[in-house]
Amino acid sequence: MASASQASLLLQKQLKDLCKHPVDGFSAGLLDEQNLFEWSVTIIGPPDTLYEGGFFNAIMSFPQNYPNSPPTVRFTSEMWHPNVYQDGKVCISILHPPGDDPNGYELASERWSPVHTVESIVLSIISMLSSPNDESPANVEAAVSVNASDYFNHLT
Repeated sequence: MASASQASLLLQKQLKDLCKHPVDGFSAGLLDEQNLFEWSVTIIGPPDTLYEGGFFNAIMSFPQNYPNSPPTVRFTSEMWHPNVYQDGKVCISILHPPGDDPNGYELASERWSPVHTVESIVLSIISMLSSPNDESPANVEAAVSVNASDYFNHLT
């Protein structure tokens, strides 16, 4: 079982790694320098998507027993996407608790695993922006809206 101090050490390492080796497509850092468990993330909209050229802010909140349990990620920028709830919370398999899915929709191997890092989580979210899963939407309205004008009409 991971303790809060083990989680802090791991998050410090991941922050240091991202500072030393930035990853194209996003930036991440602490929301408050005194709290390793709340991160601010800015994602650059991936090319050839409805989000291209946009900057989308999110907050990643880590539990005290990270990496045994997944963080939550919530967009603070307005986001219209099938896999993002209306409150901005991201719904992708790797952010679901580890183990078997009680609803039987996901394999245990698709759900949270302690091998995930801030980098792998954000890259999965960027992939989600490029390839939405409209089979199991968090935002049904967004899943039905498949063209750019619907997206941009929603934001304006």
